[in-house]
Amino acid sequence: MKFTTTIAAIFLSTASLTAQNAQTSKSVEIIEKSIQAQGGKQVLENIKTLYTKSETVMDGRNVFWITKEMAPNKGSFEIEYQGRIVYKSFYDGKTGYNVVNGQKKVADQEEFKDKNYRRHIINSLDYIDPTLYTLEYIGEEKANNKNCDKIQATLSNGKVTYLYYDKTSNLLVKSEVVKNPEKDSFSVTLYDDYKKFGDLIYETKDTFVSEDGNQAIKIVDVYYNKKINESDFK
Repeated sequence: MKFTTTIAAIFLSTASLTAQNAQTSKSVEIIEKSIQAQGGKQVLENIKTLYTKSETVMDGRNVFWITKEMAPNKGSFEIEYQGRIVYKSFYDGKTGYNVVNGQKKVADQEEFKDKNYRRHIINSLDYIDPTLYTLEYIGEEKANNKNCDKIQATLSNGKVTYLYYDKTSNLLVKSEVVKNPEKDSFSVTLYDDYKKFGDLIYETKDTFVSEDGNQAIKIVDVYYNKKINESDFK
């Protein structure tokens, strides 16, 4: 009886592991299709710096949001109003800072806690790295008015994100952080209107969803591998 029970336990464990591996393989396949849709793995891996400039409205004022990134994990975010940078936040690879009215101060590091887990500028490349993420295919679901494949991506620090990939275009249309987000970060983001910039396919409209109201931005400029250097993160 004990022998039979042991065999049954081994069988169930093996079946569970096989199912889990199948879910992971399906998730990787979906994300790899998304990588191809964005320009291909080689193109994305060769992006070492990325610049985006976006139009949006804050407190009734038209402003620009400017992001600069340098692989693997350096990044800056600026708010430009009437041609002047009124706010800047950046991460130099080790520490995050805020700059207000020209004064640089060490920021709350909870706002940057995921940075140490970045290996690439384009997140999809990190999602398929098993040393960083565990993937689980959840199923088909409607998101942002599109039929999507839903994947759960669990970062090794415990952060859990749902990713929704359009079954037609294979592009990411929604991400939703459901556990352990960075402090003051948006938990739900919608991605729309993908366009080509050089060899890169990139969204030109983001919508950040929150209980206080949605924040929509229109990306007006994107370029990569130029005009960004170490001084942008100091």
